Amino acid sequence: MEPLVSIGMSVFNCGSTLVPTIRSLLHQTYDNWELILLDDGSTDDTPELARAFHDPRIRFISDGQNKGLAARLNQAVDLSRGDYFARMDGGDVAYPDRIAVQSQFLEAHPQVDLVASRIIIFRNQGRVVGTYPFMQTHDAICKRPWAGFQFPHPTWMGRTGWFRKNRYSSVMRKSQDQELMLRTYRDSRFESLDRTLLGYRKDHLSLRDILKSRYYFSLSLLWRAGRDRNPVLALGVLENAVKVSIEAFSIATGLDYLILRRRALPVAQEEIARWQGVWAAIAEVKG
Repeated sequence: MEPLVSIGMSVFNCGSTLVPTIRSLLHQTYDNWELILLDDGSTDDTPELARAFHDPRIRFISDGQNKGLAARLNQAVDLSRGDYFARMDGGDVAYPDRIAVQSQFLEAHPQVDLVASRIIIFRNQGRVVGTYPFMQTHDAICKRPWAGFQFPHPTWMGRTGWFRKNRYSSVMRKSQDQELMLRTYRDSRFESLDRTLLGYRKDHLSLRDILKSRYYFSLSLLWRAGRDRNPVLALGVLENAVKVSIEAFSIATGLDYLILRRRALPVAQEEIARWQGVWAAIAEVKG
């Protein structure tokens, strides 16, 4: 039987975080899925850990090359056999009902191309940091495209045909999701579920990664502003410059955890308890 959902995961040196991630997929309440696990030239024990899972739904591919996230996601889409394509990173944790809930939503809402969900941010051994701002409807998600889209990339599930039509840009080394949404939001339909379905790992903030993300998103804004003759999009470059100056100062002065906490919103106690149950079920299993 062909899988209904294909999960694309590109991993690079995820040896310290990969096991709980894969275990969270093996704990899904819905089992008609495949995991396309692509190693992007890891130099640690990531390949060995991946091969230790003997489940026929897991397709592990390693060619020794480092091609970047965009190229690997396009490769995963090309290899997908499912009607739906889901995203996930090699450090995050899927709640047990993630695949079931999102696939059922897409089945019931054929007008929606991509669906995301709420997330809980955690670090180290499952310690809760908070959550990110939530936008549910397409109009809310796309209200200020020059400022970015509140639509967490690791939670995406969409129609495989949509991903094949709208490929990730190989030029983008960061902010691949934001560029793709900026390019497609006028002709696509996005929705986010008012339900936490993923634990998003954020152990630290990297100034290098932040600078790259801001740079590449600014490039996509400038390109789109010229193409659409929309100067408002170009103003987003100034907004990005202000944000990155604040973030750079915070990280340089050792306040990166504080800015991570500032970005995050508080999480209700019952949601924390739910997360702790999810984490406890998969964190100590070694393969």
